[in-house]
Amino acid sequence: MVSLQHIEEAYQRMKTVVHKTPLEFSQTFSRLSNNRVYMKLENLQKTGSFKVRGSYNKIMSLSDKEKSRGVIAASAGNHAQGVAYSSSMIGIPCTIVMPKGAPLSKIQATQSYGANVILHGDVFDESLEYARKLQQKTGATFVHPFDDPAVIAGQGTIGLELFEQLDDIDAVICPVGGGGLLAGIAIAMKQKKTSIRVYGVESTACASTTAAKQHNQPVMINPLNTIADGIAVKRIGDLTFSYIQKYVDDIVCVEETDISRTMLYLLERNKLLVEGSAACSLAALLYKKIPLEGKNIVAILSGGNVDVTLISRIIERGLVESGRFVTFATIISDKPGQLNKLLRIIADLEANVMSIDHQRMGTNVLPGQAEVRFSLETKNREHINQIQHVLIESGYTIRRLD
Repeated sequence: MVSLQHIEEAYQRMKTVVHKTPLEFSQTFSRLSNNRVYMKLENLQKTGSFKVRGSYNKIMSLSDKEKSRGVIAASAGNHAQGVAYSSSMIGIPCTIVMPKGAPLSKIQATQSYGANVILHGDVFDESLEYARKLQQKTGATFVHPFDDPAVIAGQGTIGLELFEQLDDIDAVICPVGGGGLLAGIAIAMKQKKTSIRVYGVESTACASTTAAKQHNQPVMINPLNTIADGIAVKRIGDLTFSYIQKYVDDIVCVEETDISRTMLYLLERNKLLVEGSAACSLAALLYKKIPLEGKNIVAILSGGNVDVTLISRIIERGLVESGRFVTFATIISDKPGQLNKLLRIIADLEANVMSIDHQRMGTNVLPGQAEVRFSLETKNREHINQIQHVLIESGYTIRRLD
C-alpha cells in the first residue's frame, strides 16, 4: 500500500534531483472560471514532465544487485525520458523500447540521457510486449509507467510541494491516463487534508478511467485519436484505479476542441507551451466540466513535450476552434478587378488575409470563371459569421473549408 509516509520518503529522496516546479497564479483563468486558479508547472520539470519523479523514486528503491542489472521500460515519450534521465543520474544501464513511429525528437532526447533505445513495433502495446520479453531474458528491472507503488509515491511528491506553496487549497484538478499521477497526488492531498477535492480529467476520445468506473474495474477500451496523447491509455492500472476509487472525488471528460483551445490560451496568455494531456486539467475548469466557483483551485500542467512538427498544427487548430482562423472558397468572374473587389470587402470587414489561391481550372469552375480560396485571420466566431453574411449579401456563393 502507498501511504503518505512513502510519499514523504520519496520527497526527501529526490529533493536535490528534481525541480520544485513553480505554482503560478493566473488572473486570466481566475476571471474566466470565477475561481482563484493556480497552475502547477510540471511542464518546466526536468525532462519536460512529471514522469521523472516516479521513475527516479522507483530506481532509487532498487537493491544494489537490481541496479547492477539495469532497468528497462517501454514508452513513446515522457516515461522514456524520465527513466533514461533517472538511470543516468546514478549510472546504471537503461534500455527503452519505443515504437518505430515515435517522434525523432523524443528518440534523440531519450538517447541523450544515455539510454539504449530499441525501436520495435508499430504501436506502444507491441513495444511493451517486446520490453517484457527482454526483461525476462536480461533480468533487468521493468519500470512500469504508472502501476507501481514506488512510481505512484514519486508522482505524489507534487502534492507535498503544493502544501508548501499554497496555504489554502480547495481543489486539485489533474490529468489521468494510466492513473499514476492522479493516484499519487490524491493520496498525498487526502491523507493530509480530507476536505480537499480531487478531480481527474481525461479526453472523451480515450476515457478509460470513466469506463473503469462504469464497470467498477479496469477494462480495455478502443480509443479514438486524441491530441492528449500523453494520457491516451487503453486500460487504467489495477493498482492506480484502486486508489482513485478511494481518494478521487470525480472523473470528468473534455472534448478535443476544449483541449486545443486551452493549449492556445496558455501559449498566448501565459507564454506556456504544454501538451494536450497537460491542458486537460485547465480545460475542465474553463469549460465548466467541474462545478466550482470562488475556490482556490490548482490545475496540474503535467508536461510540455510537444513535438515541434506538431506545434504549428496545434496553433492552427486552436485558432480555428476559437473562431480566429477560417478558410472560404468562392467563384468569381475571371475579369480584371473582380479579385480586388472581393478583397476590398474583406478589408472593410477588418479581416486579415493570411493566404489566397486563385485557380481557373476545376470541376466546379466554368470557362470565364475562377475559384478563389482564401484564409483569414479573424476576431471570433461572430466575426466569421459576419464576413460570411456580408459576402453572401454581396452576391458571392461561399463555402467554408475548415
